[in-house]
Amino acid sequence: MRSIWLGFFCLLLYGSQAIAADFKVGYVQVDKLLQEAPQTAETGKKLEKEFSPRSLELDKLQKQIRDLESQLDHDRATSMSEAERRQKERQLNNSRLEFQSKQRELREDINLRKNEELALLQERINKAVQTVAESEGYDLVAYSGVAYASKRIDITDKVLKLLGKK
Repeated sequence: MRSIWLGFFCLLLYGSQAIAADFKVGYVQVDKLLQEAPQTAETGKKLEKEFSPRSLELDKLQKQIRDLESQLDHDRATSMSEAERRQKERQLNNSRLEFQSKQRELREDINLRKNEELALLQERINKAVQTVAESEGYDLVAYSGVAYASKRIDITDKVLKLLGKK
């Protein structure tokens, strides 16, 4: 009986080694792809161009607020009626609220667009990984989050090359 189990174990061990010999594994560093892919820089420039007019508008509004603050401080030192002071303070507070609102909207819009562009980039990366894996006969490609992967199975540079980096 013992020899049967030993034979079965040897058969199982030999069979798994034969299967493992034909099994090709690759590994991709997604964080490296996201940092070094040429599309990342293009996306940054695209978003900067898209949102620069609104950013400049915010800068202009912030300067107006500083000017109103300076004017109010200066006018307090000179003779100013209570009604004029309240009106200028109200105008200053309204300007601050407008600035904060526009700043928050800009941040939200930028984050939304970044997420949209990131999704497009991730889709391109996935297609590039799939292309490399299929063309080179990989059975399994793992993404970042792996406890250990040797440089021998790291195909990140091949994917970057396909994306146009190297």
